[in-house]
Amino acid sequence: MSLSRRQITAAALAAVPLTLAAAPAPKAGRTLYIAGDSTAAQKYADAAPETGWGMALPFFLHKDLTVANHAVNGRSSKSFVDEGRLAAILSVIRPGDLLLVQFAHNDEKATDPARYTEPWTTYQDHLRLYIDGARARGARPVLATSVERRRFDAAGNALPTHGDYPAAMRALAREEGVALLDIQALSLALWQRLGVEETKTYFNWTATEQDNTHFNPPGAIAVARLVAGELLRARVLAPRDVRRLDDEIPASWITWPEATA
Repeated sequence: MSLSRRQITAAALAAVPLTLAAAPAPKAGRTLYIAGDSTAAQKYADAAPETGWGMALPFFLHKDLTVANHAVNGRSSKSFVDEGRLAAILSVIRPGDLLLVQFAHNDEKATDPARYTEPWTTYQDHLRLYIDGARARGARPVLATSVERRRFDAAGNALPTHGDYPAAMRALAREEGVALLDIQALSLALWQRLGVEETKTYFNWTATEQDNTHFNPPGAIAVARLVAGELLRARVLAPRDVRRLDDEIPASWITWPEATA
């Protein structure tokens, strides 16, 4: 059952924890805030070499555009709101800033009521919170379909894994007049070009783990390049705002800080 926008907004505001910290906005220039899940999130030393694409996005943006990466492992469009994380962003976002939203990986978990949303109702309802919240503060919302997992059939065809969520986000973007970055389609095409074996060098495959969802540095850089390219294509950013779209980015530029308490 679809909730009204008023109902879901009231529930979200009631859930805001007063102690939730948010990265302060810089005094000058614009900030691009990322609301998302583990595929985009900042990773720390204990998780290396796992890398979120949000860690690599600054390599492709001009220094006057700051990235504030609020993406967190395991969150859905719903749980991110319920935990007060959207409210934390909205408390500091300013006119002219950008709010880039990528969710679906955890919205798909039908057995987890804390995270599950249905694509054509509650998923869209929650995404509207991000759209309305950004617009109410003079910021620009941007929707990004979820980056694809590494999954192939026996014939070597890259397979979509997100069901109706990308289509639901595309439809909402059209309805609301919001810029859409179709990272799902672009990443699926990229995995197809790379093929079964080479894609392993983009995901978090290690001696002890075969992770087909999360990225290593080359994979995060590749996805961040897609995101930056789409921001330019969709005219969210101007050519002067992006850089290095055609340059090789060394994996050594990725660093993992120590986690703080």
